Amino acid sequence: MVKSTRCADGAGMLRPARRPVWLWLVCALTWFSVFPALGATTTRETPGLTRTDGKSEQRLLEVLGLMSRGENREALAKAEKLVADHPNFQLAQLIYGDLLTARTRALQTIGDMPAETARAGAAALSDLREETQQRMTGFRDRPPEGFIPSAFLKVSPQAHSAIAVDASRSRLYFFENTPNGLQLRADYYVSLGKLGTAKTQEGDQRTPLGVYFVSSHLERKSLSDFYGSGALTLNYPNMLDIRRGKSGRGIWLHGTPSTQFSRAPHSTDGCIVLTNPDITALIENTSVRNTPVVVAAQLVWKSPKQIDEAAKSFQNTLNEWREAKVSGDVKKTLAFYTPDFSSYGKSLDQYTPLLKSEMKALKGRNLELKDLSYFQWTDSAETMVVSFGEVAQGKKTGIHKRQYWIRSSKEWKIFFEGVH
Repeated sequence: MVKSTRCADGAGMLRPARRPVWLWLVCALTWFSVFPALGATTTRETPGLTRTDGKSEQRLLEVLGLMSRGENREALAKAEKLVADHPNFQLAQLIYGDLLTARTRALQTIGDMPAETARAGAAALSDLREETQQRMTGFRDRPPEGFIPSAFLKVSPQAHSAIAVDASRSRLYFFENTPNGLQLRADYYVSLGKLGTAKTQEGDQRTPLGVYFVSSHLERKSLSDFYGSGALTLNYPNMLDIRRGKSGRGIWLHGTPSTQFSRAPHSTDGCIVLTNPDITALIENTSVRNTPVVVAAQLVWKSPKQIDEAAKSFQNTLNEWREAKVSGDVKKTLAFYTPDFSSYGKSLDQYTPLLKSEMKALKGRNLELKDLSYFQWTDSAETMVVSFGEVAQGKKTGIHKRQYWIRSSKEWKIFFEGVH
């Protein structure tokens, strides 16, 4: 396994876990109004995929639902069992405390407590309030059945799974890549950068947005307790980030310290943090280099039919590039590359001899793009991240490449290409 390197989410920034302080979360009317939707919530279970935290989260929301209906005795029993199973789950402890208080007097608010206590723990209370709201939103606003994030236009069978993060909901979605396409199998609450997303420079305490890949798996024994049960590293900065002059490194998906069940929605130095059961589940069900991770400010969900329609135009362009390369026409092939193309420091002029050599080696044979994947990313520009094995007719193996395309004046052009 790859040895641990420095993560952007520095251990020195972690606040020590303390016993929970009872807080005011939201006004009762706002809080209770969401619970009719929670009763219809369903989870997707996959054999071999652990959802320990997902079940804990669902158990907490079930307790809140019982409270909203005035069924406090049953809610107390379930809350007591939940905090026994997860004594460091601060939100569960908070609700459990409210239910104990409700045995002696009527609750005025969720997190009923004296005003002086609320002022003393204002920062921690704000964090817990936001976490609760994000968890509730994630369970209430489910993506349409069978829909997938718009970035996943084509995922190779070599990628057994795919991950998408919706920053607006503090939610990570895990997909299994099946013969019938991507299937949503689990979703988890996550914590992101203290100052939000759209990372541009090292130390800005933001989580990057874009299309990334799992580059390594770091085992628990190689990490400090701060990172929990393990970590998955991402290839930030990717080639689009580098093209835009972004800096920084060490963006990981990792767990929490043994004293902490979860972190506030905005509490990391740029990493994506899950509970320890959840990061363990991801590590067990992802592969290094092949698993795509899309991090978006807000995911756009589309049906498989819409995804296929969106993929057609680019697939046609990719086929045209392949045919130009097979034809041996250097000028025609170079027309698919941007003037400012770069490949690991080589300009287009410096890269052209290698491209000519590859075209000459084909000797007119057809070229197959095996294990093809492409992912669309749209912000200030439309880009496409493409991976494939370049295998000449009659050969069993070939060069595995990654390309980055950008759309300009309605035409797709390659601004990076390299072996990976």
